[in-house]
Amino acid sequence: MNSFGRIFRIHIFGESHGKGVGVTLDGCPPGIPLAEEDFLPDLERRKPGAKGTTPRKEEDLPGIISGCFRGYTTGAPITILFRNTNIKSSDYDNLVKTPRPGHSDFVAWKRFQGFNDHRGGGHFSGRLTLALVAAGVVAKKLVNPVAVQARLIKAGGREDIEKAVEEALDAGDSLGGLVECRAGNIPLGWGEPFFDSVESVISHLAFAVPAIKGIEFGSGFASATMKGSEHNDPIQDDTGRTASNNAGGVTGGLTNGNELVFRVAVKPTSSISIAQKTYSVETGKMETLEVKGRHDACIALRVPVVIEAIAAVALADLKMLQ
Repeated sequence: MNSFGRIFRIHIFGESHGKGVGVTLDGCPPGIPLAEEDFLPDLERRKPGAKGTTPRKEEDLPGIISGCFRGYTTGAPITILFRNTNIKSSDYDNLVKTPRPGHSDFVAWKRFQGFNDHRGGGHFSGRLTLALVAAGVVAKKLVNPVAVQARLIKAGGREDIEKAVEEALDAGDSLGGLVECRAGNIPLGWGEPFFDSVESVISHLAFAVPAIKGIEFGSGFASATMKGSEHNDPIQDDTGRTASNNAGGVTGGLTNGNELVFRVAVKPTSSISIAQKTYSVETGKMETLEVKGRHDACIALRVPVVIEAIAAVALADLKMLQ
């Protein structure tokens, strides 16, 4: 399914090399100020341009085609469309016969019986994160004064991100990264126990972002090495403020009045310049694959604004449920 949310619902559509990509938002209250220029700062952060990102350049200009009138949301579904203009689909023709290791090429071909759009990864492409960022812009307005910020804290396991990316480029390889997201000013008590816990909802959306392979909240996996006396966060007052924040702002699936903190692991991109061995669906044997086209050496460089967006969407839905 391509939809998410119980009250604030999002539906993404489009393919990397199709006519466009976009998102439809349902459940947005009326009277929220919204204009196309509101999307530009976050869309700019997602664009390539930095060293280690794809040379594919798209204008990524949002077109609001429904749900807004005279600069305000109307309460009707909001549809935002982005046209694709910079397309080189021939770069992907060989991937039908020799799918990229670690990519969706093979499983998508099998799952959809060869009818999937393989160009640029089609509907599986990271280009669909454009729709998520657009949804995040609206969601950030809904959760205000909650402030959501994310940043890349490591690339290839190193804090010297620029150096790590430069070495990967020189080697014709790719590398992953670690993105940390923080959200402040969240009231106590958002979320539901068990299936709609804050962690569950955010994790569901996080894994909808291509290349995300792991998530942790607060002390995360390090908590497995800690004692209760180390991990417990002493409650200091009636607001729920704690002396430490190993819980990452969530207790029992509910926001506890402290800063929400989580980190996601971004895998290395599958498209690399180094020749790889892969299965050929034509010959039934392993063959050498040389990937052409325009790709990110470190997609994690462009992920922080996407993680902000999914966090804001999750919080917007939880706020409206509350």
